[in-house]
Amino acid sequence: MATIARTPPTAPAGVSTTVGIERLTKTFPGVGGAAAAVAVDAVSLEIGAGELFFLLGPSGCGKTTLLRMVAGFIDPTGGRVTFADGAGVRDVTYLPPNKRNTGMVFQSYALWPHMSVEANVAFGLEMRKVGGAERKARVAEALAAVRMEEYAARKPTQLSGGQQQRVALARALVIRPSVLLLDEPLSNLDAKLRLELRSEIRRVCKATGITTVYVTHDQKEALSMADRVAIMQRGKVVQVGTPEGLYRRPGSAFVAEFLGETNLIPGTVVGVDDRGVTVRTGAGTVRGTGAAGASFVVGAPVLASIRPEAFGTRHPQGADTENTLRGRVTDTVYLGEVAQLVVDVEGIAVRVSVLNPAAARREDAAMELAVNVEDVVILMPERG
Repeated sequence: MATIARTPPTAPAGVSTTVGIERLTKTFPGVGGAAAAVAVDAVSLEIGAGELFFLLGPSGCGKTTLLRMVAGFIDPTGGRVTFADGAGVRDVTYLPPNKRNTGMVFQSYALWPHMSVEANVAFGLEMRKVGGAERKARVAEALAAVRMEEYAARKPTQLSGGQQQRVALARALVIRPSVLLLDEPLSNLDAKLRLELRSEIRRVCKATGITTVYVTHDQKEALSMADRVAIMQRGKVVQVGTPEGLYRRPGSAFVAEFLGETNLIPGTVVGVDDRGVTVRTGAGTVRGTGAAGASFVVGAPVLASIRPEAFGTRHPQGADTENTLRGRVTDTVYLGEVAQLVVDVEGIAVRVSVLNPAAARREDAAMELAVNVEDVVILMPERG
């Protein structure tokens, strides 16, 4: 949904803080003789000052447990957490939440229903004994930052879900935290509100300069908002990078599939040189770039990851003939702006997205698919 660009209002400025996470581990004891469960497994990260950093992964991967250890709600089994700013480095590993100067936004909003919006936002300042005049000014600044100043006198029950989440964000910002922590803040909203609030939350976080750690399982949320993303799987961080870098250069089949639709075509390496890795598959021979850190040898089994939108129905300029697959359409879904096709290539079902199609391709039509070398990522097969 398009938004009107305008100068952001003056926002409460927090101190830019670098968050250090060093081999942080959390193990929960087993119940009824069961083995202990490792929720977070020796995770190390450095989150830069002023960065909007996402922890992304499926349910049960450990991302919320990791966030709650940074917040101080859960003590780690091992490792440490540090906050570094102009005053130096603080080890906050076992500090209680109220001693860390962090602001937390929950998916449930957690607003006091009997208090006005203004009183909800002011609550943290009252607990910190901030004087009346300063408190009033800071509440006004926080509400202006989330564009909720005109609703200051209303009760939370008189607000929409999106408005309540803005108030929860203002309440976290008003204390001027060193680090802002968001735990799936948009998960209770409908699709339209989620889209609207993505850009708003990013705008506010970047305008304030507060270091922000944001947990979500929503890939689109992370891709559209984050400066960097850490993808988690079974308690470990499996890859860290920019949204574009992770999407275009996944390091594993798990990352490739989790971040969006992709074709994972099995094959065998037949050549490795400075032009890339050449792979013979059942659908034809393709050449691509190897995943970072992977080592490829001739004869090794691999997977060629190709996004559906990377295919063209004609040769892209300068494309290699080895990156052309030929087959027939077996299924088609016309969605207006895009057509989603399934093309049978030598018995392998290849998914293709055609942007701005003139019409749906008829089934059984012959089709030639071409893909650029840089759009083919060669991955090692998953272990286990």
